[in-house]
Amino acid sequence: MLDLTRHWYRNGPGAFLLLPLTGLYCLLAQLRRRWLMPQAKPLPQGVKLIIVGNITVGGTGKTPMVIWLAEYLRAHGMRPGIVSRGYGGKHDKPLLVTANSDARSVGDEAVVIARRTDCPVWVCRDRPAAIQALLAAYDVDIIVADDGLQHYRMPRDIEIAMIDGARRFGNGLCLPSGPLREPVSRLQEVDFRVVTGSLVDEGEYSMEIVGEECVNLRSPAKRMPLKNLDASEINAVAGLGNPSRFFFKLESAGLEVNRRIFPDHHKYTVEDFRYDNAHPIVMTEKDAVKCSAFADERFWYIPIRAKPEPAFANELLRRIKESQSGQ
Repeated sequence: MLDLTRHWYRNGPGAFLLLPLTGLYCLLAQLRRRWLMPQAKPLPQGVKLIIVGNITVGGTGKTPMVIWLAEYLRAHGMRPGIVSRGYGGKHDKPLLVTANSDARSVGDEAVVIARRTDCPVWVCRDRPAAIQALLAAYDVDIIVADDGLQHYRMPRDIEIAMIDGARRFGNGLCLPSGPLREPVSRLQEVDFRVVTGSLVDEGEYSMEIVGEECVNLRSPAKRMPLKNLDASEINAVAGLGNPSRFFFKLESAGLEVNRRIFPDHHKYTVEDFRYDNAHPIVMTEKDAVKCSAFADERFWYIPIRAKPEPAFANELLRRIKESQSGQ
């Protein structure tokens, strides 16, 4: 099977061979947007919607941002609710996600969000249907849509585009020649561009991903700083859009890491964790929610949180209040 991703970030020859398909993709994406946007139904009076998404394939920090937003909005007197597709789920009707939901059914990120925010979280392939179900069941005044930048049947008051500070936009080409879902010019239309990492261009805001504590998956009350993990060597597992960031964090803590990479949103089984050693197994929280049924005391995960720069938080609050006053 051809691994296109290795061409996306170094202008590999395989990417340019696919340029005719890329041209077709861009045309269809543009037509799709023009067709879907008029279908977006306005929200009820007093309800606002914030879109969190990206224009690239892979992890850019969307889930930590959604969690941070929910906590930040609530701390400023708002009543947030969250909608998501529920990646990997097979539900065509809206479904409420709780802390105990099966991640294989509703999506790993949705379960993490529900556990961390204590906000109502609804998933559905049809995002507008998820919004309607949320509004019918809960008294919310602001909705956060996870990974919704390209879902143009949703109305939108504020768009936040997440950017990977290290990989940026790869070779700058759209799928399948490059990692872009939409051209980079799409970013000129969003309200905020937030970069995970320290490489920030003019008009962008930075966001740090913080996570220095390990939690035992079998015994959650058992916690310790990552640097105190009782092992010089660990088995690290990642089923992420950008696993290298996770591995680098572990190695930066002075740990010798045996890497094992799975596809993003991988549905784990006990067979995935057969090792010929007794070293700790360390993973992200997103991976951990799919391993509870068979985890033993070797399993640890690292909860992470977003830490956007203060200027972003201040400007976001100003924009929300401005939008509310313009009802």
